[in-house]
Amino acid sequence: MALQGKITTSLHTDPGQVRKNNEDAIDEDDKIGLLILADGMGGYKAGEIASGMCVATVKDIMGGQWPLLDGEQRDDKSGMCKATLMLRDALSTAHQAIHEVSASQPQCEGMGTTAVAVLFFNNRASIAHVGDSRLYRLRANQLEQLTTDHSLVEEMVARGLYSREDALKNVNSNIVTRALGIEPTVDIDMLEEPLQRDDVLLLCSDGLTDLVDDELIRLTLTQNVANLPQAGERLIQLANERGGKDNISVILARIDGTFVHKPSWFDSLRKRLQGEP
Repeated sequence: MALQGKITTSLHTDPGQVRKNNEDAIDEDDKIGLLILADGMGGYKAGEIASGMCVATVKDIMGGQWPLLDGEQRDDKSGMCKATLMLRDALSTAHQAIHEVSASQPQCEGMGTTAVAVLFFNNRASIAHVGDSRLYRLRANQLEQLTTDHSLVEEMVARGLYSREDALKNVNSNIVTRALGIEPTVDIDMLEEPLQRDDVLLLCSDGLTDLVDDELIRLTLTQNVANLPQAGERLIQLANERGGKDNISVILARIDGTFVHKPSWFDSLRKRLQGEP
């Protein structure tokens, strides 16, 4: 699947105004259309280790398994396509690796990380995520949050115990209810979203969303949609102007054309051997 000229990306990360180190990690693989953002947590430098392990593991796995993708084959149980399941499994492998290091090395005890990953495949986004790092889509000047936070605030709202406004005032917004590496197992959410030309996707850590509200994010993106580097820099600036209490990371991707997966030599050989058309 050739993505050159089809998707434009811009990646930004900043330690903020308070913290000396940056526990966020971001990366992309433009050959296969992968974006990954992680926000680490833990003791001395352990958060950096966790987020870095997550990003490196997912990128390595997805790059190696990409040739094995076979179009629109879907899982009977989940209904998800193989690309989405592959992304979920890559995060699961990262989780296991982080948990093992946390359990075996005292300086890394209790470390973990949020993660949100996107794989562009057949004119849609395959998405897997854990924690409160978010994915938004800007379409026709309207901003929509596609992921649901795995946080105590979100849980209290979902249970009807608080309105969102009251929850933000009364519940610690920094508490996540799921993260990679913390517990022996973790549930990883998956979703698939169709994409249209001129859609803009925003992956971000809570260093942005805790300080910059959705409407200001929307305005910033719509005003800078033709210049993603400028949009990313402005979002970082807005968070820092409001205190920059946490690390701030932003990945932007604009859909500039259609993209369809072409079967690899492996796909073609497998289908011939199995007698598939």
